[in-house]
Amino acid sequence: MSKRKSAKYKLDRRMGENIWGRPNSPVNKRSYGPGQHGQRRKGKMSDFGLQLRAKQKLKGYYGDVTEKQFKRTYAEASRMKGDTSQNLIGLLERRLDMVVYRAKFAPTIFSARQVVSHGHIYVNGVKCNIASRRIDVGDVISLGSKAKEMALVIEAQSLAERDIPDYVAPDGNDKVAFTRVPKLDEVPYPVTMEPNLVVEFYSR
Repeated sequence: MSKRKSAKYKLDRRMGENIWGRPNSPVNKRSYGPGQHGQRRKGKMSDFGLQLRAKQKLKGYYGDVTEKQFKRTYAEASRMKGDTSQNLIGLLERRLDMVVYRAKFAPTIFSARQVVSHGHIYVNGVKCNIASRRIDVGDVISLGSKAKEMALVIEAQSLAERDIPDYVAPDGNDKVAFTRVPKLDEVPYPVTMEPNLVVEFYSR
Protein backbone atom coordinates (compact mmCIF):
# COMPACT_ATOMS: atom_id res chain seq x y z
CA MET A 1 0.00 0.00 0.00
CA SER A 2 1.41 3.39 -0.94
CA LYS A 3 1.65 5.95 1.82
CA ARG A 4 1.03 9.63 1.28
CA LYS A 5 4.20 11.41 2.36
CA SER A 6 3.14 15.04 1.90
CA ALA A 7 0.50 16.97 3.85
CA LYS A 8 -2.94 16.42 2.33
CA TYR A 9 -3.90 20.07 2.09
CA LYS A 10 -0.56 21.20 0.65
CA LEU A 11 -1.96 20.32 -2.77
CA ASP A 12 -4.88 22.71 -2.17
CA ARG A 13 -2.52 25.60 -1.50
CA ARG A 14 -0.16 24.75 -4.35
CA MET A 15 -3.09 24.74 -6.79
CA GLY A 16 -4.78 27.71 -5.11
CA GLU A 17 -8.07 25.78 -5.11
CA ASN A 18 -10.12 23.80 -2.59
CA ILE A 19 -9.64 20.48 -4.45
CA TRP A 20 -11.98 18.38 -2.28
CA GLY A 21 -14.44 21.15 -1.33
CA ARG A 22 -13.73 20.70 2.37
CA PRO A 23 -14.67 23.53 4.76
CA ASN A 24 -11.37 23.27 6.68
CA SER A 25 -9.15 23.67 3.62
CA PRO A 26 -6.42 26.31 4.18
CA VAL A 27 -7.27 27.82 0.76
CA ASN A 28 -10.43 29.20 2.35
CA LYS A 29 -8.14 31.49 4.41
CA ARG A 30 -5.01 31.77 2.25
CA SER A 31 -5.48 31.47 -1.50
CA TYR A 32 -1.76 31.80 -2.29
CA GLY A 33 0.76 28.98 -2.48
CA PRO A 34 2.77 27.56 0.45
CA GLY A 35 6.29 28.62 1.38
CA GLN A 36 8.07 31.97 1.60
CA HIS A 37 7.60 32.65 -2.12
CA GLY A 38 3.94 31.68 -2.21
CA GLN A 39 2.70 35.25 -2.54
CA ARG A 40 4.92 36.20 -5.46
CA ARG A 41 3.16 37.41 -8.59
CA LYS A 42 2.61 34.48 -10.90
CA GLY A 43 3.90 34.73 -14.46
CA LYS A 44 2.13 33.33 -17.51
CA MET A 45 2.23 29.54 -17.39
CA SER A 46 3.55 27.55 -20.36
CA ASP A 47 1.45 24.89 -22.11
CA PHE A 48 3.54 22.21 -20.40
CA GLY A 49 2.97 23.93 -17.03
CA LEU A 50 -0.80 23.96 -17.57
CA GLN A 51 -0.78 20.28 -18.57
CA LEU A 52 1.37 19.30 -15.57
CA ARG A 53 -0.86 21.28 -13.20
CA ALA A 54 -3.99 19.58 -14.59
CA LYS A 55 -2.36 16.16 -14.15
CA GLN A 56 -1.21 16.90 -10.58
CA LYS A 57 -4.66 18.21 -9.64
CA LEU A 58 -6.54 15.22 -11.04
CA LYS A 59 -4.08 12.68 -9.61
CA GLY A 60 -4.08 14.47 -6.24
CA TYR A 61 -7.87 14.49 -6.06
CA TYR A 62 -7.94 10.69 -6.13
CA GLY A 63 -5.79 10.52 -3.00
CA ASP A 64 -2.94 8.07 -2.75
CA VAL A 65 -2.75 7.11 -6.42
CA THR A 66 0.94 6.81 -7.32
CA GLU A 67 2.37 8.23 -10.55
CA LYS A 68 2.92 4.65 -11.77
CA GLN A 69 -0.73 3.70 -11.12
CA PHE A 70 -2.00 6.92 -12.68
CA LYS A 71 0.10 6.52 -15.82
CA ARG A 72 -1.03 2.88 -16.14
CA THR A 73 -4.67 4.03 -15.86
CA TYR A 74 -4.06 6.62 -18.59
CA ALA A 75 -2.47 3.95 -20.84
CA GLU A 76 -5.53 1.73 -20.35
CA ALA A 77 -7.89 4.65 -21.09
CA SER A 78 -6.01 5.43 -24.32
CA ARG A 79 -6.43 1.82 -25.52
CA MET A 80 -10.20 1.88 -24.98
CA LYS A 81 -12.66 2.97 -27.66
CA GLY A 82 -14.02 6.52 -27.44
CA ASP A 83 -12.70 9.71 -25.89
CA THR A 84 -9.53 9.08 -23.84
CA SER A 85 -10.23 11.86 -21.31
CA GLN A 86 -13.74 10.50 -20.63
CA ASN A 87 -12.34 6.95 -20.39
CA LEU A 88 -9.74 8.13 -17.86
CA ILE A 89 -12.38 9.70 -15.61
CA GLY A 90 -14.53 6.56 -15.90
CA LEU A 91 -11.65 4.29 -14.84
CA LEU A 92 -10.72 6.53 -11.88
CA GLU A 93 -14.34 6.67 -10.69
CA ARG A 94 -14.52 2.87 -10.78
CA ARG A 95 -11.85 2.50 -8.08
CA LEU A 96 -13.31 0.88 -4.95
CA ASP A 97 -12.03 3.61 -2.61
CA MET A 98 -13.68 6.24 -4.85
CA VAL A 99 -17.05 4.45 -4.84
CA VAL A 100 -16.82 4.21 -1.04
CA TYR A 101 -16.15 7.97 -0.91
CA ARG A 102 -18.99 8.76 -3.34
CA ALA A 103 -21.36 6.58 -1.27
CA LYS A 104 -20.54 8.75 1.79
CA PHE A 105 -19.14 5.77 3.71
CA ALA A 106 -16.07 7.94 4.50
CA PRO A 107 -15.61 11.73 4.91
CA THR A 108 -12.50 11.99 2.68
CA ILE A 109 -10.90 9.96 -0.11
CA PHE A 110 -8.00 9.22 2.26
CA SER A 111 -10.27 7.79 4.97
CA ALA A 112 -12.14 5.84 2.25
CA ARG A 113 -8.89 4.11 1.35
CA GLN A 114 -8.31 3.36 5.04
CA VAL A 115 -11.82 1.93 5.52
CA VAL A 116 -11.23 -0.38 2.54
CA SER A 117 -7.73 -1.49 3.56
CA HIS A 118 -8.93 -2.31 7.10
CA GLY A 119 -11.43 -4.81 5.68
CA HIS A 120 -14.69 -2.94 6.39
CA ILE A 121 -16.01 -3.02 2.80
CA TYR A 122 -17.75 -5.86 0.96
CA VAL A 123 -18.17 -6.12 -2.83
CA ASN A 124 -21.10 -8.35 -3.81
CA GLY A 125 -21.02 -9.83 -0.30
CA VAL A 126 -17.28 -10.65 -0.35
CA LYS A 127 -14.81 -8.73 1.82
CA CYS A 128 -12.32 -6.68 -0.22
CA ASN A 129 -9.36 -4.72 1.16
CA ILE A 130 -7.84 -3.56 -2.16
CA ALA A 131 -8.57 0.16 -2.60
CA SER A 132 -7.63 0.18 -6.29
CA ARG A 133 -9.99 -2.66 -7.21
CA ARG A 134 -11.99 -1.87 -10.34
CA ILE A 135 -15.74 -1.89 -9.74
CA ASP A 136 -18.06 -3.10 -12.51
CA VAL A 137 -21.54 -1.82 -13.37
CA GLY A 138 -24.06 -3.67 -11.21
CA ASP A 139 -21.63 -4.38 -8.34
CA VAL A 140 -23.03 -3.87 -4.83
CA ILE A 141 -20.74 -2.26 -2.24
CA SER A 142 -21.70 -2.59 1.42
CA LEU A 143 -20.36 -1.77 4.87
CA GLY A 144 -19.29 -4.49 7.32
CA SER A 145 -21.18 -4.78 10.61
CA LYS A 146 -18.43 -3.03 12.63
CA ALA A 147 -18.14 -0.18 10.14
CA LYS A 148 -21.81 0.77 10.55
CA GLU A 149 -21.05 1.92 14.10
CA MET A 150 -17.75 3.69 13.37
CA ALA A 151 -17.72 7.42 14.18
CA LEU A 152 -15.91 8.07 10.88
CA VAL A 153 -18.73 6.51 8.85
CA ILE A 154 -21.48 8.20 10.87
CA GLU A 155 -19.72 11.56 10.37
CA ALA A 156 -19.44 10.98 6.61
CA GLN A 157 -23.13 10.13 6.22
CA SER A 158 -24.13 13.36 7.97
CA LEU A 159 -21.97 15.62 5.76
CA ALA A 160 -24.00 18.30 4.05
CA GLU A 161 -21.16 19.49 1.80
CA ARG A 162 -21.63 16.78 -0.83
CA ASP A 163 -24.36 14.51 -2.21
CA ILE A 164 -24.29 10.95 -3.51
CA PRO A 165 -24.11 11.15 -7.34
CA ASP A 166 -26.72 9.52 -9.62
CA TYR A 167 -24.43 6.68 -10.74
CA VAL A 168 -24.12 5.40 -7.15
CA ALA A 169 -27.57 4.18 -6.04
CA PRO A 170 -28.07 3.88 -2.24
CA ASP A 171 -29.96 0.95 -0.74
CA GLY A 172 -30.47 2.02 2.88
CA ASN A 173 -27.55 3.50 4.86
CA ASP A 174 -25.07 0.68 4.42
CA LYS A 175 -25.28 -0.45 0.79
CA VAL A 176 -24.94 1.08 -2.69
CA ALA A 177 -24.98 -0.21 -6.26
CA PHE A 178 -22.70 1.14 -8.99
CA THR A 179 -25.22 1.71 -11.78
CA ARG A 180 -23.10 3.12 -14.64
CA VAL A 181 -19.72 4.53 -15.57
CA PRO A 182 -20.04 8.33 -15.31
CA LYS A 183 -19.07 10.97 -17.86
CA LEU A 184 -16.93 13.96 -16.85
CA ASP A 185 -19.90 16.31 -16.45
CA GLU A 186 -21.65 13.85 -14.09
CA VAL A 187 -18.76 13.63 -11.62
CA PRO A 188 -19.28 16.07 -8.70
CA TYR A 189 -15.83 17.68 -8.64
CA PRO A 190 -15.73 20.79 -6.39
CA VAL A 191 -13.30 22.40 -8.88
CA THR A 192 -12.88 22.26 -12.66
CA MET A 193 -10.91 19.24 -13.83
CA GLU A 194 -9.29 19.20 -17.28
CA PRO A 195 -8.58 15.57 -18.26
CA ASN A 196 -8.02 16.72 -21.86
CA LEU A 197 -4.85 18.50 -20.66
CA VAL A 198 -3.80 15.31 -18.84
CA VAL A 199 -4.12 13.42 -22.15
CA GLU A 200 -2.00 16.11 -23.85
CA PHE A 201 0.61 15.80 -21.05
CA TYR A 202 1.04 12.05 -21.48
CA SER A 203 0.80 12.03 -25.28
CA ARG A 204 3.65 14.55 -25.80
